[in-house]
Amino acid sequence: MGKVFLICGKICSGKSWYAKALREKYNAVILSTDEVTKDLINNEQGEFYDVFAERVNRYLKKKAAEICKAGANVILDWGFWTADNRAGTSDYFRSNNIDIEWHYMDVDDDLWKKNIEERNQRILEGGGGSDFYVDEGLLGKVTSLFEIPRKEEIDVWIRPQR
Repeated sequence: MGKVFLICGKICSGKSWYAKALREKYNAVILSTDEVTKDLINNEQGEFYDVFAERVNRYLKKKAAEICKAGANVILDWGFWTADNRAGTSDYFRSNNIDIEWHYMDVDDDLWKKNIEERNQRILEGGGGSDFYVDEGLLGKVTSLFEIPRKEEIDVWIRPQR
């Protein structure tokens, strides 16, 4: 049976970069909400984003469980911004007898701001891939909703450096 690696962190904290490194290390499949929204609706969901993302995440959790039961490892690359979301996700996989490992991208404010600026510049230049522009509204939302995990929630605490 495979294992699920869950990557927690704010937008632009380095989750996708880290997911790619984990994919190589553990021969895993990455499931990303951002990739799904880009491929299906070109990040044009507008006010519907939260509802759509919740549905995508629920679907990807089911697929992650199926993939693990088939014997492969899975990385869930989305933020898991709230303690309730992390607890519910942990409960879901544990109830399916699937091993999980939480990783938290603990980015400092200076690097976070730099990452946001670099991401926005890539998008403006046409090289953003599945990323979407981080404007003041989205930044405010992230800041208001994100709950820093407690140490006991996380198995691997990552402090990205540049």
